[in-house]
Amino acid sequence: MKRILTLSILAAAVLATGCTRIETGEVGLRVGFDKQVNTGELLPGSFNQVIIGNVITFPVKEISVKVEDMTPLAKDNSTMKDFDALITYNINQAQVAEIYNSKNRSFHANHDGDVYLMYNYIFNAARNAIYKAARKYEALEMGDARQAMETEIKEQITRTLAEEKLDGTIVIGQVLIRNIVPADSVVASANELVKAKNEFKTEEVKVATARKRNESMQANPMAIPLLMAEAQADAMRSLPGAIANFKGQTLVINGVVTPTVQTNNAK
Repeated sequence: MKRILTLSILAAAVLATGCTRIETGEVGLRVGFDKQVNTGELLPGSFNQVIIGNVITFPVKEISVKVEDMTPLAKDNSTMKDFDALITYNINQAQVAEIYNSKNRSFHANHDGDVYLMYNYIFNAARNAIYKAARKYEALEMGDARQAMETEIKEQITRTLAEEKLDGTIVIGQVLIRNIVPADSVVASANELVKAKNEFKTEEVKVATARKRNESMQANPMAIPLLMAEAQADAMRSLPGAIANFKGQTLVINGVVTPTVQTNNAK
């Protein structure tokens, strides 16, 4: 009984310190003591000893790639100030060993002990796809064309994978454009253009109003005499004040020039 208890404790210690568990959403590959990588995938949920050799883990579900601080060239030859996107992809877990053993190791990325298969490859493919898509749109159009650009970028990355015969191995999940900022000069030019258009519309309204008033006056023969009479009445109403404030200059009353002399009354 004591021996069984000892073996149980030893087994528990081995499980605690000499095993690793493959978590959900990842796949493992065993590396032997001779540094050779086995071709059989270790599936999620399995416990695998690491006393002899080692186990490499590979996330395969919803891997996110951030592509940030890009400055692609727009159709109008202006350089975007900033362009950020997020791409997600999945790896076929049955082909993890094949990808890891056959593809250039520089295509992969390492983070917190995990190997992200084809991460760097997807990053570069996404950048190239974004630069190609940006050339189809004016700088100020990209914001409204965000959804169309996301579709184009995804299709371009998928074509790149197909050229490498990876279209059945790597599946692009989403392409999300997170930020689009045109160059400051483009924004300033657009603001000036809007201002000029608004001013032009204001002048058009003024001209149209004056034209309608003129047409109305021509249609009504009494309009012009009435306007002239109103103007003369306004002038006469303001005349007393003008005379009171008038000092030593020429006064025009009803079209007659009347010289005036300023006098000083001595006290």
